[in-house]
Amino acid sequence: MLLYEGIYTLKFIATVPSFALSLFPFAFYSSSLYLIRVQFPCFTPYSMVTPPPPLLRLHPHRILPRLRRFTPGRLLLRLHPKSLYATASTSQAAPTAPLQPPPHGPSLRRGRPTTGQPPEAPLSFSRTFDLAALRVPAAACASLERRLRGHLLNWPRVRNIARLPNDDGDGFLSPPKSPRSSSALPPTAVARREKLAREFNARGFVEFPILAKMSRPAGRTRRETKGRETGGKETKYEKDKVYVVEVLEQGGEDDEDEWKGLVGDEGFGKGAWRGEPTRLLLLDEGHAKRRVDELPEAVKVVLEHEAEHGGPFAYELVQCQITLFYNYWPMNEVLEALLPEGIIIPAGFETVGHIAHLNLRDEHLPYKTLIAQVVLDKNKPKIQTVVNKIDAIQNDYRTMQLEILAGHDSLVTTVIESGLRFRVDLATVYWNSRLSTERQRLVNSIFQNSDVVCDVFSGVGPIAISAAKKVKYVYANDLNPAAVEYLERNIVLNKLERKIEVFNMDARRFVNAMFSSQHVHPVTQVVMNLPKDAAEFLDVFRGILRNRQTGHIAMPKIHVYGFSKAEDPEYDFHERINLALCDNVPGVEMHRVRLVAPGKWMLCASFTLPESVASAKANYITC
Repeated sequence: MLLYEGIYTLKFIATVPSFALSLFPFAFYSSSLYLIRVQFPCFTPYSMVTPPPPLLRLHPHRILPRLRRFTPGRLLLRLHPKSLYATASTSQAAPTAPLQPPPHGPSLRRGRPTTGQPPEAPLSFSRTFDLAALRVPAAACASLERRLRGHLLNWPRVRNIARLPNDDGDGFLSPPKSPRSSSALPPTAVARREKLAREFNARGFVEFPILAKMSRPAGRTRRETKGRETGGKETKYEKDKVYVVEVLEQGGEDDEDEWKGLVGDEGFGKGAWRGEPTRLLLLDEGHAKRRVDELPEAVKVVLEHEAEHGGPFAYELVQCQITLFYNYWPMNEVLEALLPEGIIIPAGFETVGHIAHLNLRDEHLPYKTLIAQVVLDKNKPKIQTVVNKIDAIQNDYRTMQLEILAGHDSLVTTVIESGLRFRVDLATVYWNSRLSTERQRLVNSIFQNSDVVCDVFSGVGPIAISAAKKVKYVYANDLNPAAVEYLERNIVLNKLERKIEVFNMDARRFVNAMFSSQHVHPVTQVVMNLPKDAAEFLDVFRGILRNRQTGHIAMPKIHVYGFSKAEDPEYDFHERINLALCDNVPGVEMHRVRLVAPGKWMLCASFTLPESVASAKANYITC
């Protein structure tokens, strides 16, 4: 707590004007009340006021008792800490720049690049970081990891426990025992398994098949081991790695004392580990190149407690380095390092089965092959082909012009959505995975079990087939013959042949045929999912039931999709619906599906067809 050295007196005759207090350089501190007496012989300009004396640090018990009683002639002020420190720094010394926190965490901008690799190789993204590690017995490693969690490395995709190669403890001398206990450590599970594997013969393995499977390495492991020994597959083995931890060689014998343990001489120096398997507990990056006595006290307490209560215990502080390979770095960080500075990094892509669909900007086109290769590398094995849309959809079949940038040349894939499988060829049909939520909204929230759905623009059947799992019957239509072919394949693939009837007609002819013929299943729901032109096809419903001779017919509910760039997209889309039907349609429910582009919304308008529209005179030419 801070207080001015010296207290000035103040004689009150009347109320002190509020502006008078601004003439004096008071410092403010919000957490305490201070007693200040100021004498006003006359008002002095602010520029002539003598700056306050230096601040003193006093114990709060010495100040608070004086602040509990109000004395006449004294002024109680609540002071603010920022003003107090600002006054002190201005009157005493120039402000200093705040200390920046040390860098933490792996990054391509930090670490040392791996030398000796060609620049075009993926290993050119390798980065090496210096670390410190505690080498401890394998039996005590799990408990120490839990207790030292806040002081360990804790990097994404990097385990805090590292195992050194060939560190199984077989064929070495036992480590020195602690003077507190002479009992030997119990054999580990790995040691027991190896002992059993040496004792049992072929007949014994028949009785213990799981032991035989565990003791014999898999074929792939044997091939990789052989390749490393001969050098045949060493390059591929290195490329498949994510990271590797290596222990640095210590200095000469004179430096051995620097790595002694924390509990007397029970720690071990260079090369002193013998006999039992050990593990490395990777410490936080800030502990690199430190001595044992420079470790935090919390780490020392944990190690001392383990040595006192955990039986024979030994440890060693070693210096090591971790190398992060190309497979470790995420896609956005690799692209940020590859692309020129100032270019926006592609944030994501649409996934259609095993195909990644990119929408690259013009500034990305010179680097499209490089971007596609990184996307392919970082999303294997799920992604096997990367494509880019060349131009917008401009044909009646809604097919996109795609350019294959990396991976396989085939655009035929299988999409799994809500437990259903759809076979899709992006070269000849249209598919949009981003509308899966909207399709499920229709099926789960709007359609009923007794409904009969008419899908006017069905495509390969994402809505029609999903609805057929729930509703009574589905009529599906599309103008694209290739889409109709894949629709029939998908119906068979999902075993829904008895609930879907397929048509390959123009939209107006299809709707007119559904309502003019005497079908067994009258249509109750109509879906028109063609956002670009669906509103223009609504005129087919004007006079759709004019020539029907039967009695009362329930009006179907129509779900029409469209785009709008207006400030009020709902009002704009509603007006287009009224214009197409030549009537004011009441009760239209608007739902914003998604934002397609800045200021461009995709909407879904749901309304029941008015009887006045269905019985009116048609105003379109029948195809």
